[in-house]
Amino acid sequence: MEIDWDSDCGVLLRREALALGYDDHTIYRNLRAGVWHRIRMGAYVDARIWEAQDEIGRHRLTARAVLKAAHSSAVLTHVSSVLEHEAAVFDMDLSEVHITRTDGKAGRREAGVVHHHGDLDVDEVEIVHGLPVSSAGRSAIELTTMTGMESSLVSLNWLLRVEAVTKSDLEALVARFRHWPGSLRSDLVVRLADGRCGWPGEARTGHLLWSQHIPPAEPQHEIRDAKGHLIGTVDFAWPEFGVFLEFDGAIKYERLRKDGETVQDVIRREKRREEQICALTGWVCIRITWDDLARPNTTARRIRALLESRRPVAG
Repeated sequence: MEIDWDSDCGVLLRREALALGYDDHTIYRNLRAGVWHRIRMGAYVDARIWEAQDEIGRHRLTARAVLKAAHSSAVLTHVSSVLEHEAAVFDMDLSEVHITRTDGKAGRREAGVVHHHGDLDVDEVEIVHGLPVSSAGRSAIELTTMTGMESSLVSLNWLLRVEAVTKSDLEALVARFRHWPGSLRSDLVVRLADGRCGWPGEARTGHLLWSQHIPPAEPQHEIRDAKGHLIGTVDFAWPEFGVFLEFDGAIKYERLRKDGETVQDVIRREKRREEQICALTGWVCIRITWDDLARPNTTARRIRALLESRRPVAG
């Protein structure tokens, strides 16, 4: 019998295969021939689907296999839920699937699955892509308890940018879960979270500025001419220093690309915009890349030096 993988979350359990008329010999033959791929014991996926996935896609398929075999009270949570909400992630451990059981059983970690124990209110569970997952807000707070500041900000800023959650929602959840392990970090992450820095490069840049104690910059600062016409919006600005910062990344240029444009067209257009802003304001621009983010100390020194050179002279 032909299997419609798409109609069943992309995953088939052994008991479902047997119900469809397959036997263990046929299952083994499909696995050996590379037609099926075993995600985990007793859970399979079309091998072509598996091979086409990146690390995030494979985690999501594995999470489906875990959830289908788990207790009916299980809900995807933490990073596994964040991925179903399609938030951006950075430097995240995707080696384990996270679920929360609400049947009173104690939490445990086994076979690539972290079983959390907890209570979820009705409004804290959503159906996303056909799966029960913790709400975007709760997922965000859960995430802050298992990963670092920079990783957390990438995902929280994204969720704020797409309006999956509000800052007040996150603040209320932090207050509610103040007794959770790691909740002190949750409070700090939420205070720093800013949907204006919603793209990963911008979120990581914002974290670099904060962690390196750079003077606060205004995200998404609008530049207007004398008539009030918008000339452009820069990623970060220090108006008092006459400096703005732009993050350069391939994803950003793809996002800004208009119909019929190449990436090189976008780069040239962005260069002209930068020149126009500098001519209009007398400001200077500093550009950073992914490589610069990987060298935070060096990049911070470069930014501080430029700001210091532009420091207003006291009258």
